[in-house]
Amino acid sequence: MSASKMIRGAMILTIASFVSRLLGILFVIPYNALTGTEGSFLYQYAYTPYAIMLSISTMGLPLAVSKFVSKYNSLGDYESGNRLFKSGILLMSLTGLTGFLILFLGAPHIAATYGVPQRELANVIMVTRVVSIAILVVPVMSLMRGYFQGFQSMGPTAVSQVVEQIVRVAFILVGAFLVIKVFGGTAVTAAALATFAAFVGAVAGFYVMLHFWVSRRPYLKRLQDQNTKRRRYKISYPSMYKELVLYAVPFVAVGISMQLYQLIDQVMAYHYLHYSDTMTKLVITDLTMNDQKMVMIPVTLATSLAVSAVPAIIKSYSRGAINDVNQKITQAFELVLFLTIPAAIGLSMLGYMVHGLLFDISPEAVSVGGRILRWYAPTAIFFALFQVTASILQGINHQRVTLISLAAGVIVKILLNPVCMKLFGMVGPVIATNIGYMLCIFINLIAIKRATDYHYSRIGQQMIHIAGYTLVMCLTIQFIFFLSGGHVPSSRGNAMIITLLSVLSGAAIYLILARWTGLLRRIMSGLRGRSAGK
Repeated sequence: MSASKMIRGAMILTIASFVSRLLGILFVIPYNALTGTEGSFLYQYAYTPYAIMLSISTMGLPLAVSKFVSKYNSLGDYESGNRLFKSGILLMSLTGLTGFLILFLGAPHIAATYGVPQRELANVIMVTRVVSIAILVVPVMSLMRGYFQGFQSMGPTAVSQVVEQIVRVAFILVGAFLVIKVFGGTAVTAAALATFAAFVGAVAGFYVMLHFWVSRRPYLKRLQDQNTKRRRYKISYPSMYKELVLYAVPFVAVGISMQLYQLIDQVMAYHYLHYSDTMTKLVITDLTMNDQKMVMIPVTLATSLAVSAVPAIIKSYSRGAINDVNQKITQAFELVLFLTIPAAIGLSMLGYMVHGLLFDISPEAVSVGGRILRWYAPTAIFFALFQVTASILQGINHQRVTLISLAAGVIVKILLNPVCMKLFGMVGPVIATNIGYMLCIFINLIAIKRATDYHYSRIGQQMIHIAGYTLVMCLTIQFIFFLSGGHVPSSRGNAMIITLLSVLSGAAIYLILARWTGLLRRIMSGLRGRSAGK
């Protein structure tokens, strides 16, 4: 396979992943406006265990199956990939059914661990059971996505991802609007429909995959028939799935890292945050949904672009071109830091304004949500660095280190969360999360250094530039606050004007400085080189 085809396929998935993630982030704004804290609270309490169970049920399949099928296709052994696909359909149906039963039947036990008030318990159980239905469909769809990707056919996965997310988000918002505005229903009913949307979206995505399967099956069959005389490895099923699991487990770890941290916060919040029920619900909603989604905006574009370097890293590493690998690692770090640091720090400064503008302008909500967002926004840098370092380890075939780093980070998070909640209140979970992620990143960086002899001084000069430009940007925003009367909004209109002014002027200052010193040109040339397959 040509490098240009590899890069083109990676970019197709990058764009689809970005669009899908962005839709999954932005829907919370109108959804929160329709259902309030109650709707967001119930939705996230159901969705977090669902996301974890889904990742385990699918076993990281799209990437793992893709890697397996691609490997044996390159050896001319199309039969091994075909056998994996046929047996995988049955296996994924069973894991999907198992995941559904665990979540559906275990919903009362899961809800009980949260410590939510008794009056909320039945609602949390209900929405958890509703969302579990989607697990029946997604594993088989994930297998099909991975199979196509193994043939370097990225279009089916990209279209399926986007269609799934569009249908899901549309169902959530239309359902919430009809329940609340048309039929005068409750936020609980709207949350139940919102969680059921995961199943509706999954069915839509699965339909797309079936369409591609029917239309492309004759071509895949011809490809296999043309290679029937070539060597077949006749791998046993236990060996086949052992190899698949070794590929898949690190992907699962990266996929569920964020949900694990959120689950820890949800389980501990009612036990260690000694606020009123209303205040605790508000804090949890901001920590695990509203503000958390805003924090992911700086991460999404940066990591989507940086992770697209993985195929090129794999290619260079397989050839033993370590200098080329190190150059691509530098490009990935530069890109993610260039985009994430100013966005995260800017969002932190605008925390009260952004929360008041997008969610709730009432003084109590702005006070809580704005404070959490100011502390939480810099966590975007750690989120991004963990994902990028994990992707680099995948590219250099050291992905198992990710399991070690994730386990260490989660243990630290569990140990520190109660202490931080006691000492720092609502921002305590953010502090514990940051420390956990810093440990993960540190372990990953050491592993990258040992595997490639990478010198982090390569990005030292760029870091100085980025920090300097970000400081000037912050001074600009602070000057706008000075002229406008402070960083807390007096109204939604006031929040909109100050936010737009700060974002536009801050971004302009940052980009002008980056262009003036040549850093912007360096970043863009790295992207152009990647898209050209260099």
